[in-house]
Amino acid sequence: MAQVLVNIRMDEDLKRSMESTCQSLGMNMTTAFTIFARKMSREQRIPFEVSIDPFYGEKNLAAIDEAANQIARGQVVVKTIEELEAMERE
Repeated sequence: MAQVLVNIRMDEDLKRSMESTCQSLGMNMTTAFTIFARKMSREQRIPFEVSIDPFYGEKNLAAIDEAANQIARGQVVVKTIEELEAMERE
């Protein structure tokens, strides 16, 4: 079977992380991508779940921004663990 060259652009840190993981598994990135391509071709789908991380949802990011703004304005509320646990029981 003829071989072809495939170029992929990715973040440098992601590449290093993937190379390290592949090395731990006893393979290189070419083998990992080939495994992915074979499985995807055989199953006619992406062979894992693809979903949106709820952390990056609009509502959560707005809450994080508001918390950061409150900290910047010095509007910080300090509670002990006991107080937080009591609030959870309410």
